[in-house]
Parts: sequence; structure tokens; C-alpha cells
Amino acid sequence: MAPSKKKHASSQPRIIPGGFTELSLRFSSDSVSEHKLYLKEHKVRAEKSSHRPLDRTLFVLNMPPYCSEGVVKEMFSQFGCVRSVELRDHPGSSKESGPKLSRFFKPADKQGFKVGYIVFQNPSSVSAAKSHPHDAPLVVCTEQRQVRTGAQKWIQQYTESFSHPEKLQQIVDSFMEGYDKRKEEEADRQKEEAEQQQEDEEGWVKVTRGPKGTKGRPHSEAANKRTLQKEMRKKKRKELLNFYTWQHRNTQKEHIADLRKKFEEDKQRIALLRAQRQFRPY
Repeated sequence: MAPSKKKHASSQPRIIPGGFTELSLRFSSDSVSEHKLYLKEHKVRAEKSSHRPLDRTLFVLNMPPYCSEGVVKEMFSQFGCVRSVELRDHPGSSKESGPKLSRFFKPADKQGFKVGYIVFQNPSSVSAAKSHPHDAPLVVCTEQRQVRTGAQKWIQQYTESFSHPEKLQQIVDSFMEGYDKRKEEEADRQKEEAEQQQEDEEGWVKVTRGPKGTKGRPHSEAANKRTLQKEMRKKKRKELLNFYTWQHRNTQKEHIADLRKKFEEDKQRIALLRAQRQFRPY
């Protein structure tokens, strides 16, 4: 007997508005309730990071909190080799490049539903995941992959929160070594820039070629300060003094008042010298 059309249609992937494919998820094989994931191929033109290739990255919504990156990687490995998995609170650009921090130097992750970026080895794996029938749910917890929830999960997280003092000391020492190394490199770079931008006896500044597409010019704070002072002096020389008649008249009055004041001071100084003179020929 041929299968009914309704049963045949249910084995096909379900497409919802927005281009997302619906994928069912069960916590265990004996679970009755199902959780829905919504996935589609990651296609963002502004994405320039090599960590998310546009033809091999799968964008997943509504990822439950009990699914860690390791669990997601194992679940989606049935569609092909998974290179990396990234879970985030909100969609956005990839993680910032920089030194990898330990969990002791990072805030605790938020507990809740997340979005995921799954990068496969081959582009065909993305198509295989999208074409997976929605009535064949993925299983999270199996005999080979045990996932803890509820009180067991909190007990495990509480136990893992304690670290051995020697291991913690190694993590701190490694972090401080990297920090000191970055500070030394920054100090050497600033010292080299200061030496290159130092003026010689005649006031010339050696300007080196900068990165491609940029002009070679001094970038230090001292050089910028000297340039600003030169501009201020140049601007002051170009200012029009005594442009109006009343300005010229006030300037003359101030000059005459200064001369009279200086004349009175000179008269007093001369009178004082005469009074202090001891030799009087008359």
C-alpha cells in the first residue's frame, strides 16, 4: 500500500517565513515534548571575519540553555564534520580578537536561550542540515553523551567553580606574563616613535612612511602640540589689529597713558637718587 500524501509531506523539511527551516529537538529518546530550532544559512554581506565562512556557516535560533557548544557540535556532526560552534546571547559580529581570557577574568555567561553559529568543513553539510525532516528530532542526551539539568546541573557547576590553588596560580602567572609583554611592546613602540619624530638642531622632524594608504606624518602628542602652537602663532600674526577707528584711538590713548605713568615713575626715581646723594658741591 502506497504511503499517504500527508505522511510523505511530514517527512520533508518545514520552511517558515524568513527563510528558516524548522528542526525538532528532544532532550532524550523517551521524551514526549519537543523543542523547535530555527536555522538557515548564514549570509551577511557585512561579515568579513574568516571565522564564519558564508558558504559553510549555519545560523541557528532558539538554542536551549542546556545545550553547550560541545553538545551542539556532537549533535550536528551527523550532517558532516563541524569545525567550530559559537553560542551568543544575541546575533552579531564574531568575537573580538585578543588574548584569550580564563573564566576567572570573564563575567559569568547568561543563562537563557541563545543563537548559534555552526561552521562545517564542507558546504554540503549546511544543505544536509536544512533538508533534515522536521519529524525526525535530534536527541540531546544519550548514553554516550550525558547532559545534566536541574539540581544535578547546579551541583556540577558549583563543584567546578572551585579551582586548585596551583592551577589558579598558573593561570594568573600566564595572564600577567602576557600583560607585561604587551606593555613592553607598547612602550618600545612609543619610544621608537618619539625617537623618529624628535626634532634636530634646525627644527626638522624625520617623518617615516606609515601604513599603506596613509600619509607619513608625526603622530606623537608632543608633535601635535608643536603643530598646534605653530598654527596659533600663524593665526595671531594674521589677525587685523586696529582695524576700526575707535580701536586705533583707544590704542593711542592707552599708549599715552603708559608713557605718562612711566614718566612719573622716572621723576620719582630721580628725586630719590638726589635725596640719597651725600656729596653736595653747593
